[in-house]
Amino acid sequence: MHRSLAAWDHAYLWHPFTQMQEWEQEEPLIIHKGKGSYLIDTEGRKYLDGTSSIWVNIHGHRHPRLDRALTAQLGQIAHSTFLGLSNPPAIRLARELIRVAPKGLQRVFYSDNGSTAVEVALKMAVQYWQQRQPTAGTKHSFLHLKLAYHGDTIGAVSVGNIELFHARFKTLLFPTLEVDPPYCYRCPLRLTYPACHMACIDPLESLLKARHRELAGVILEPLVQAAAGMLTAPPGYLTRVRELCTKYNVLLIADEVATGFGRTGKMFACQHEGVTPDLMAISKGMTGGYMPLAATLATEEIYHAFLGRYDEWKTFFHGHSYTGNPLGCAVALANLDIFRREKTLTHVRKQTKLLARLLRPTASLGHVGEIRQCGLMAGIELVQDRTTRTPYPLQMRIGHRVAQVCRQGGLLMRPLGNVIALVPPLSTSPQELTKMVAILHRAIVDVTEGSASPA
Repeated sequence: MHRSLAAWDHAYLWHPFTQMQEWEQEEPLIIHKGKGSYLIDTEGRKYLDGTSSIWVNIHGHRHPRLDRALTAQLGQIAHSTFLGLSNPPAIRLARELIRVAPKGLQRVFYSDNGSTAVEVALKMAVQYWQQRQPTAGTKHSFLHLKLAYHGDTIGAVSVGNIELFHARFKTLLFPTLEVDPPYCYRCPLRLTYPACHMACIDPLESLLKARHRELAGVILEPLVQAAAGMLTAPPGYLTRVRELCTKYNVLLIADEVATGFGRTGKMFACQHEGVTPDLMAISKGMTGGYMPLAATLATEEIYHAFLGRYDEWKTFFHGHSYTGNPLGCAVALANLDIFRREKTLTHVRKQTKLLARLLRPTASLGHVGEIRQCGLMAGIELVQDRTTRTPYPLQMRIGHRVAQVCRQGGLLMRPLGNVIALVPPLSTSPQELTKMVAILHRAIVDVTEGSASPA
């Protein structure tokens, strides 16, 4: 079976974020099964899932309650349109999402992935200002952080800033404003918290003061810029951004696609500082890693700006074929039920402390520049020179080589350039987490001390 699948993969598929010329020369790893924290390939080999299958898996693979929810909904209906119709799972899920979301978010608009949830938020923000202040008509731009990643559709890329991913598409993008993120390790002034915090906030405040009349919103990933290399914001940074958005009458859009659903130890990262955004994009862990589903949550004030007579054309003209998909909503409801029944957030907080302890020996390795952690999201930045913080040239593919050695040891990882991101399922046991870190530690030593040959 494996040989035929591998040949067909090479003949017909185009994988995301993958150089296919290399892929076609390699034996593909084909995942056939999953159980708990493990993935199993077509050859029967087991691997710990060190990335939660790119940050979507919450309670482990093949959780019985999620399996049952999906099959039970199949006995009713798989899908019907949400345009002019509704369905019980979507209704119930919206109610539950509002119950666990930051206080003040009141409306749920469904879509199908993180990028589209962000697109919805951007379009809502622009239309909101047109309908709330029709005479102004100028609040149509956005302020975002450098190194931001909010998805791969055009609007999401416009408010992103990862040059390697986005540079080729600049002619398609709308103009935005951007400021440096709180990346204290790479601060050119070598500032540390709280000075680094202020150095990042001051330019943001200056831009808001000067340009707030044209800004529809500020968009950021609260607490952790994930794809940027697990960059963690200092305490109070998010609170101050919220205060500034309120002061200058600009909407705050929180992209909780990566940080939501328990990754940081709270259901949503905003809740660590008691912040309520005006719009919040969620996806990834929403269904526990089972189905594509996303949502944009909005305040009642934003929702009311879209109400009016039919001929006023205040309707939000945006939607997706699979909006409010009953299968996705049913399994998302079961996902939230597991959080309550299994006390998932309590488990995450315990595992967060364990992970910090386990990573201490790795932090002292000669080519580990910094380890950043928030909940069960960790980034290990590898550097060529620890004293000068000189990064490895990307052409050396240090992160990729570490991931290859991890795979040989039974751990699947996906690096972010020179940063190794460890984002295990929230259900990972202490023993499994210990094993993950041990494999990763050995792989870093093997690669950075030269015993692992370059790819």
